[in-house]
Formats: sequence, C-alpha cells, structure tokens
Amino acid sequence: MTVQTLEHETATALFDVTPLQPSLGALITGIDLAKPIDRHSYDALRAALLKYRVLFFRDQNLTREQHIAFGAAFGDLEEHPVFSLPDYPQILPLISEELKGKYRQSTDSNWHADTTFRAEPSAASILIQRVSPSLGGDTVFANAVAAYDTLDEETKARIDGLTAIHDPSIFIQFLDSEEKKEALRASFPPVEHPVVRIHPETGEKVLFVNSVFTRHIVGLPEDKSKALLARLFDQVKRPEFHVRWSWQPGSIAFWDNRATQHYAVPDYSEARHMERVTIVGDRPVGPTAA
Repeated sequence: MTVQTLEHETATALFDVTPLQPSLGALITGIDLAKPIDRHSYDALRAALLKYRVLFFRDQNLTREQHIAFGAAFGDLEEHPVFSLPDYPQILPLISEELKGKYRQSTDSNWHADTTFRAEPSAASILIQRVSPSLGGDTVFANAVAAYDTLDEETKARIDGLTAIHDPSIFIQFLDSEEKKEALRASFPPVEHPVVRIHPETGEKVLFVNSVFTRHIVGLPEDKSKALLARLFDQVKRPEFHVRWSWQPGSIAFWDNRATQHYAVPDYSEARHMERVTIVGDRPVGPTAA
C-alpha cells in the first residue's frame, strides 16, 4: 500500500478512509483494532496519521489490554506523572466526576498538545471513550502546521529561531502533599523547546507553543513574551484549522501530537469517562537546528 491510496475518500484493501474536514481529520472504518495489526495495516495507518493528523474510529470496544497493545504497536508508551491507573500505568484515565471540574477548567478546556513539559514530548495519543454524556463533551482538534503556514512572513521570520519554556506546573493543584509537588518539580524541571518545531517525519514546520504548558519565550521581556504568546495561542483557535469530534462509547481518536493541538469542550454535566495511551516522542528540533 502507498500513501497514494489515501489521497481521497476511498476503500482500500485494509480499511476505508473518509476525510472529515479540509484541514485535518479522517474517519477510519472497516478495521477491528482489538485484533493485532499486521505490517500492512500498520504502514497504512501510519501514512494516514501523517496525512490527516488525527484519525477517528467508531465501535471499537477495546479492553484495556487491547488498548495498550494497539498503542504499543506504534512505539513505547508513556506513564503520566500525575494521573495513571494503578494496574495499568500506561493508561491515563479522564473521569469527569473524579476530577470535579478542576482538570476540565485548567487543562482539557484550553488548547494544548500533550506532555510538552517533557524533554521528549509525546509523538501521538490514542483516546477511547468509555462513558459518554447524553449531550456535549466533544473534542476539537487543530492543525498546528496550518496555523504556522498561514502566519504572515514577518511573524514567521521572527519566531523561527525562538525558544520557549514549558513546565507541568498546571498539575501541582492535583497533588495532595508538598513531597509529591517537589517530586514532580524535580522529575520535570522547566524545559526549553523551539517555538516552531520541524516535524520529524514530514519535515513540516509546526507552531509548537500551547496555553497549558508554555510559560514564556526565552530572551523576551515578560510583556512582549505574553503578547506574542497570546497572538500565537489565538492563531490555533481559527476554525478553518479545526475538526470537531462527537464521542460515543467505543469511539477512538488517534492524533499526531507533534502536528496538532486539541480542546475538550467543557459543555457537559453528566459522566464522561475516557482513557488514553500516549506514545513516546523525541526531542523537538527547530528550523535553525534542522
């Protein structure tokens, strides 16, 4: 199979691909993710992920073991430093009634890419819905390549060589002792990443700052850093870069975390239970180092 077979809405020998929006997103049908994926399916899914940036699936009622196995087929899996299941440390649970709104308000309901507080932020995430509210609770994904591409040339030239500091301080509020807080700070000190990273597989330039983990731009006064970051954060919010996904139990989103950001819409009041596995990535490289 070649990438060419994925150019348009088409049936392949392995699965069907239906693009959902011009900027990003495709619905994948005709594949059972509970089964081990063979090399041809792996190659086709990876090509689709690079092309569409986020892949969506319905009616995939995976066990936790199957969810982990599917993620591990694409690389080593992270363990979240604050949230993980005791018996399944590779799984990050997102359970609305347990988080009591704090996570939704501070993390989910802000545009972000996952784990950019790490020296090697995640390459991709695979999120499955276990329990859905009867209404609401969608997730919106943004194409961070298009967000960069549509900046004016003066801004591109200004930011291509800049770096920014990222840290996990947003998670401090969920830790119940000073010892745990200090352990998090020690394990994940502030890290410096390029404001614009080069995608390691496609070579594209990606806007790589986000409103959850990015603190300031290195070398700029505080006021200028805040103003520039605010402008770049707003750039990601433009709807022409978006695809919106409505969840159902058994729905999956598989996104390229190096090329996208996402926003979980906090408009629901009923239970919402999701679980995520996250694939280890590499150290971001900016244009000046590429």
